[in-house]
Amino acid sequence: MLTHMDEKGRPRMVEVGEKEETKRVAVAKGTIQMEPETLNRIRQGKIAKGDVLAVAQMAGIMAAKKTSDLIPMCHNIFITGVDMDFIIDEQNNKIHIEAIVKTVGKTGVEMEALQAVSIAALTIYDMCKAIDKNMLISDIRLIKKTGGKSGTYIREGEEIDR
Repeated sequence: MLTHMDEKGRPRMVEVGEKEETKRVAVAKGTIQMEPETLNRIRQGKIAKGDVLAVAQMAGIMAAKKTSDLIPMCHNIFITGVDMDFIIDEQNNKIHIEAIVKTVGKTGVEMEALQAVSIAALTIYDMCKAIDKNMLISDIRLIKKTGGKSGTYIREGEEIDR
């Protein structure tokens, strides 16, 4: 039986009350590709809507905190920390986005990390769409998760910085 379905095949939220609290960390990454001029304007702080990466960082943090409001079967989690990082890849006209979400609890924070990356990328798109509608958001993925009964997961072939 699927964990999010009851015996009648209807959706349900998984009961986690009996699970042990552990320290949990999830790392997610994603990419947004754009025109060279768009990337240059972001780097130089010349986007009309403001500091793109600072706003995207705040949006990613806020998104991690609101994940259970947007994804129906996610538990409301007490998040103990969110770190966002942006790596500008001038050679490929991309910004690589990373989110690290932490908690101590009965369920993991993978969805929160993925949500943070997604919303940070969408925020960059929103702030730059007036000059570049061809931006491409891609490769949003879980890189690593630790804690809980299933232990550590590391995506094969990924470099882990943290």
